Amino acid sequence: MASAVLSQSLFSSLSSSPSRNPKKSVDTPLSFSVSLKEPRVISRSHVVSTHFKKAHKSFIANCAPSDDSAETPIELKYPAFPTVMDINQIREILPHRFPFLLVDRVIEYKPGVSAVAIKNVTINDNFFPGHFPERPIMPGVLMVEAMAQVGGLVMLQPEVGGSRDNFFFAGIDKVRFRKPVIAGDTLVMRMNLIKLQKRFGIAKMEGKAYVGGEVVCEGEFLMAMGSE
Repeated sequence: MASAVLSQSLFSSLSSSPSRNPKKSVDTPLSFSVSLKEPRVISRSHVVSTHFKKAHKSFIANCAPSDDSAETPIELKYPAFPTVMDINQIREILPHRFPFLLVDRVIEYKPGVSAVAIKNVTINDNFFPGHFPERPIMPGVLMVEAMAQVGGLVMLQPEVGGSRDNFFFAGIDKVRFRKPVIAGDTLVMRMNLIKLQKRFGIAKMEGKAYVGGEVVCEGEFLMAMGSE
């Protein structure tokens, strides 16, 4: 009880005591100006979205065609086949003539080993009016004949034991036609010499024909050399 009375008296005495500085009012509050900037909160989804947008722009920039490819005309992009033997050199070796000479150019040649040649198939070839009038397709037997002529370029070479006189079909085996060859195609034929029996003048060869890098015909060939 006494402590309560003492506390009340002390509170009243403090509140009733005069101010030491009479010029200022006790009731005037002190003003404080505090500026607190709220921290920027960056969510994880915002960071991921920003990173994805930058990566997407970089991907589009890398995939865009370069100025060099855009400026290069299509007719200048594809080089011509090399020429190892032209048509005149082919005619000096093969006995075939129009309309049955079916090799236009030799693009690779290894005497006694292999040869790669091309046949440009055009609508002006004399077999197209009959095979077929509405759908020009090169006959399969003529593809085989063209491949055999490329094989003849390998065989008819005196420097590797061959003869320039003539050669004949002795047999064909495992011939398959994979795709039709039409006007406008370039038939690329590779013939490899597998075995040569000089005593009997017989050669076994393996051949494949391509259009646009895809096999259209393949088979094994048996040929015989002779003067008659």
